[in-house]
Amino acid sequence: MLWITWNLEPVATGCAALAFSLALGVPLARAAWRLPRTLAGTRPAEPTSAHVIGRRIFFSAAALLALVCAWRFGPTGAALAAIVFVSVLLALAWIDAETGFLPDFLTLPLLWLGLLVNVDMTFAPLAHAVVGAAGGYLAFWCVDGAFRALTGREALGRGDFKLLAALGAWLGWTALPRVVFAAAVLGLAVALVRRMTGRLAPGEAFGFGPFLAAAGIAALLGG
Repeated sequence: MLWITWNLEPVATGCAALAFSLALGVPLARAAWRLPRTLAGTRPAEPTSAHVIGRRIFFSAAALLALVCAWRFGPTGAALAAIVFVSVLLALAWIDAETGFLPDFLTLPLLWLGLLVNVDMTFAPLAHAVVGAAGGYLAFWCVDGAFRALTGREALGRGDFKLLAALGAWLGWTALPRVVFAAAVLGLAVALVRRMTGRLAPGEAFGFGPFLAAAGIAALLGG
């Protein structure tokens, strides 16, 4: 009986993680389609083939990462919180990649939830989380301000400020330098590949949100 219990517990935890991920994924996928177009003042039309592919990638990645969260944190509240974290980040990455939006509807609740989750130091001490939220926003605000003063152009969107603040709230301020560095390296690598294949014109802007999201997920699950 002990052997059966030992073998069934991880299976039950994995199934619960998948069910929770699906329950979160359905409204997030709906928001990924409707919310950006509502903000842009357009009525939702029929999903394009690219959006359908994005939906499949979103649900597949969310399910896989939910299992990783269950394995990483076990049957705990931290695992549930981690699944929320990765699911919302995947949705934000999808929205930003497709539309260029990082909507407050998702970034701000993610920020506040990170502070609440860390009240009992789930992923970072609360003081580190508060400093991370404030420091993340201010860091990108300063970078954008300096770039704007030198070039007259915008380096980062306000959504990027809020997303980094949310990552700081979840991971603490000490994680932010490596998150930004990893996101920048990944973004540069993707930009070089796109430039070499002719899919990125000189001076063309592209969303930084997906790379921040990927770096944030890696930082949480990598400990």
